[in-house]
Amino acid sequence: MSNASTELERDVSEVLIDEDALRTRIAELGEEISRDYAGREPLLIGVLKGAVFFMADLMRQLTIPCEVDFMAISSYGASTDSSGVVRILKDLDINIEGRDVLVVEDIIDSGLTLSYLMRNLESREPATLEICALMTKPERREIEVPVRYVGFEIPNRFVIGYGLDFDERYRNLPYVGVLDPDLATEP
Repeated sequence: MSNASTELERDVSEVLIDEDALRTRIAELGEEISRDYAGREPLLIGVLKGAVFFMADLMRQLTIPCEVDFMAISSYGASTDSSGVVRILKDLDINIEGRDVLVVEDIIDSGLTLSYLMRNLESREPATLEICALMTKPERREIEVPVRYVGFEIPNRFVIGYGLDFDERYRNLPYVGVLDPDLATEP
């Protein structure tokens, strides 16, 4: 193990989803999406920054033509804010009207931010609008969001790696790990 790995991994209390499990499940999702969207050309919308790793790997598993675009969003106020209002930091470059749109998310927690995003996208009149999430935490859900494709249901733990961060670090871990609980305490 290199020093870089050691430095990154020292804050991981356990590996929740290893590289092989990620690879296997993403291949399965790719097959399912390719089947469901056969004859169509979906637009995959990645939610920055966490979904980048998942979206890149998922796209390589698709056997259908697709386009990609990205959005960056920031939650407004406290995470418990029931409005779920978010600020769009980077909007889409592609017009989604009449398109088959698949939103690709790394993780769904409370569902508030994603619910707002879906309402925003729906107002742009896509032909279809679905969600593909690598992970979901059902215990944390405050608002139900219909997720068409789910990679893994995980317990309510603070996870890092494979795109997920803590203070912008750990995204480059090749697996999903649980952050040491002593570090995960919020101020």
